[in-house]
Amino acid sequence: MEASPRALVSPDREASSRHVQQTGTWPGVIVVAIALLAGALSVQWLPVLPSRLWITILLGAALLLSWRIPPLRWLFIVLLGFGWAAWRGGMAMQERLPADWEGQDFEVQGRVIGLAQSRADATSFLFQIERAARNGQAVPWHGLARISWYGEPPAELVPCSRWQLQLRLRRPRGMVNPGGTDSERSALARDIAAVGYVRDDSSNQRQSATAWCMDRLRASLASDIQQRVSDTHDATLLRAFTIGDTRGLDTQDWDVARANGVSHLIAISGFHVGVAAVFGAWLCWTFYWAWPSLALYWPRPQAQATAALSWAFAYAGVAGFGMPTVRTVLMIATVALARCSRRATGGANILALALIAILLVDPLAVLEAGFWLSFVGVGFLILCLETKGRGLRAFLHELTVGQIVMTVALLPLTLWFFGEASLVGALSNLVAVPFVSFVIVPFALLGLLLLMICPPLATPILWLSAWLAHAQWWLLEQTAHWPGAHWYLPTMQPWALMLATLGAVWLFMPRGVPLRALGVLLFLPLLWPIQHVPDKGAFQAWVLDVGQGLSVLVRTRDHALVYDAGARYPSQFDLGEAVVIPSLHALGIDSLDMLMVSHADNDHAGGAPAVAAAFPMARRYAGEPDRMQLPAEQCLAGQQWEWDGVRFRVLSPDGMGAASTANDRSCVLLVEGRGGRLLLTGDIASDTEPRVAAALGSGPPLVLQVPHHGSRTSSSAPFIKAIEPELAVVSAGWLNRFGHPRPEVLARYAQAGVPVLNTAREGAIQIEFPATAQPFVAARWRRLERRYWRE
Repeated sequence: MEASPRALVSPDREASSRHVQQTGTWPGVIVVAIALLAGALSVQWLPVLPSRLWITILLGAALLLSWRIPPLRWLFIVLLGFGWAAWRGGMAMQERLPADWEGQDFEVQGRVIGLAQSRADATSFLFQIERAARNGQAVPWHGLARISWYGEPPAELVPCSRWQLQLRLRRPRGMVNPGGTDSERSALARDIAAVGYVRDDSSNQRQSATAWCMDRLRASLASDIQQRVSDTHDATLLRAFTIGDTRGLDTQDWDVARANGVSHLIAISGFHVGVAAVFGAWLCWTFYWAWPSLALYWPRPQAQATAALSWAFAYAGVAGFGMPTVRTVLMIATVALARCSRRATGGANILALALIAILLVDPLAVLEAGFWLSFVGVGFLILCLETKGRGLRAFLHELTVGQIVMTVALLPLTLWFFGEASLVGALSNLVAVPFVSFVIVPFALLGLLLLMICPPLATPILWLSAWLAHAQWWLLEQTAHWPGAHWYLPTMQPWALMLATLGAVWLFMPRGVPLRALGVLLFLPLLWPIQHVPDKGAFQAWVLDVGQGLSVLVRTRDHALVYDAGARYPSQFDLGEAVVIPSLHALGIDSLDMLMVSHADNDHAGGAPAVAAAFPMARRYAGEPDRMQLPAEQCLAGQQWEWDGVRFRVLSPDGMGAASTANDRSCVLLVEGRGGRLLLTGDIASDTEPRVAAALGSGPPLVLQVPHHGSRTSSSAPFIKAIEPELAVVSAGWLNRFGHPRPEVLARYAQAGVPVLNTAREGAIQIEFPATAQPFVAARWRRLERRYWRE
């Protein structure tokens, strides 16, 4: 009797074959996605990137190990993600403007990218530099730059138009503060290689414009919407909802959005792209219903999947191919591919495939908050939501439960990235998400389609969409004032973020998992973080990084004072709102006792109204109250008070009218603890310094805020010798046009043996004044968490 093929295989050989099948396969798609993510994420914590040689050696060793030991193939994928992210990050850093060329002028040629934004003081735009020259000599550098054009350009900055410009450029560099945004990280994620402004030169001229580009279509649609909707704000909202054009939104609009947790709906979100995909699938179904014979040539499911992907891709292009839209397009592409290949793909696998695609296209996407909010949010929905049948009841159940899940699950990430969350966000999204996505956006998309096909028919549709957007926004403005709309917590530690995320997973595990409610306990380190407050007689000081300006925070055990608040610019960028207030929240300071503004110059007083509005109970003092934009009491020499064993004394002005300049009318404040003193001098000049030195007296070691940012008219040698500071801190902007601090001033401090720290180089500087020891520098924020993208 003939033996079967299976009988010819020995038991040992069959077992060996099973072992190869079990261990020789690559990990599943979810494991691959997690491994790639772990590798790409680990790079972003490095202070310095490894060389390409080391990356190649690591990848080679990992590949060899995975070939010889199949269970270690996941390690190869981790190192692949690490190597790819490190190579991509290294390329982005190499593309930046060379450091030796900072602050110099360049003659460049290139094209406008995206939509230019007009502000009160300038027009800002992205410019792709294709050719550059310096002093008439071509230089081997090109890249994407963020440019400001002060004054009126000679022609409209049309998207994709080509220009010849004279630019002054520098590397991307931002302010580094507790609770502040990392603009250098954002520049890296967006491939911005330089920032600068247009120099006033007759050679600045438009050369030509490309025949067509997607951004040109976006600009045309934005203009058409603006012309057809009479109310400017409603038109702005409609432009944001439809084509992702947020140029007309002001600070108050974004504040309303954050208060309601709907920032993802103002600009184009992934859900909008999903609506466009559903519309494409529905349109395709209509064609097949009208002409059933089409199924003989192309099966309807595959056709609908292709149509959905095509509409999603087209709409993402109209919206500017932002990262949220790209992520959604990749997810839809995954589903479409599965449908076309007749394969069933679960939600988790779709999410994993989209994650893999994003990481392979751009591993630096992990630097953006939207990346994490999108994938973590969708992942929680897949994990926690169970299908409850079909119909309206099931839809309402998933909608309400989904909003609760998203609010709780994304709370740790929201606080991590933005420093605040909205406790009314779940309720606001419960109304806004379906209304915007199922009512406003479909009508608006129909209006856009009619704009391109039959413009006269688009006007009533756009008017209706704008009216609906107006009604929705009015409701959001009301809820923005509810208690808990803005909820702030001190800066959290990474371990607290991980614990809270695990707590959310545990909390929303399927029914049957025991003790799910205990997941709330893992939120405790996030909600009640440990804070280190000074002892009695001690205090802390933070000299914040506000560029060419000044802001200092002083904290005792139970009180806080802000001395100056940075500038407010004509562009509406307010350092009080952007730096001072977030720093206070990040440091756990929820009440402010005093706001003292040295004098009324913009670089000291511009941000004061925002700080006063955020902390209305704070008492206000100023050196020039008559020039201030808000009521304040006059500060005068002799005023003094004590908080928690720490004494505060005003040393100047004396109120005798001797000060001849605004700078010399600065409030000079001395803070005296048991172990050290801090002298805040504002912008006083050398004429006032002898009087301040005489009023200072003797005491514990002194830390000095360098007068007038290190101007040559201040910090005289007799003043430095008289007060004998242990440390001097200067607040100045990087490569500022005044050259502060001046070299001769730094030489005076060096000659006196006084070390000088500069916020332009160090970021925010934290100084501790213990009750039983000398003052010391506790943190320099630019060095506190070193990253490879940070200058």
